[in-house]
Amino acid sequence: MSKRPSIVLLSGLCDDDAMWTHQVEGLGSLADIQTLDLHDHTTVADSAAWVLSEAPERFALAGFSLGGYVSFEIMRRAPERVAGLALVSTSARADTPERHAARHTMIERAEAGGYDTLVAEMGFQAVHPAGPHAQAVVDGIRTMAGRIGRDAFVRQLQVCMDRPDSRGDLSGIACPTLVICGQNDSMTPPELSEEMARGIARAELLLIEECGHYTPMERPKIVTDALRRWLVAK
Repeated sequence: MSKRPSIVLLSGLCDDDAMWTHQVEGLGSLADIQTLDLHDHTTVADSAAWVLSEAPERFALAGFSLGGYVSFEIMRRAPERVAGLALVSTSARADTPERHAARHTMIERAEAGGYDTLVAEMGFQAVHPAGPHAQAVVDGIRTMAGRIGRDAFVRQLQVCMDRPDSRGDLSGIACPTLVICGQNDSMTPPELSEEMARGIARAELLLIEECGHYTPMERPKIVTDALRRWLVAK
């Protein structure tokens, strides 16, 4: 049996494992890596149960955006299986009523034939335009969204809307935790990451300058290096 650490990478809304390309390449010499795309379920509970059924018995867990929401549910269900936690461009809060309504509108637009337009708008909103890889990241988001398709996108939105508020669980997270966010993230702004880092006893906060929501793609080397240090330290 391999004695190398295992890490599970959870992708976000509209995404597949391509979003973790740099991290998989950069961490492959250090750990056994499993990328899981959250496409097939409509609740946080079902998503978390599926991840736990697919993951090794003990593993480090990194969740991006939607993947972070599912990570909190995993921590509620099986904290003893998680050796370390990385919360990447995500939030411990539930949707506000306004955000919940906005997601309903997105579902309606997607189901009415506006999926491609909606994805394009989201890409430009999520990515910091002054970043070094901005256009390539926007193009990558659209390509991933094309692969996962409208129906999976709708299911992912339902998971986002289903999630509970996890702020009350922060103080119970005991494993080494890394919180990563872009300074220019308009979707999960830095203050939400600061809130998580304050609430978790063993948390390290990394705020990345000139970076939007898609930290693993916009600033891939910074994120990979941070995950490497976190894996070694824990």
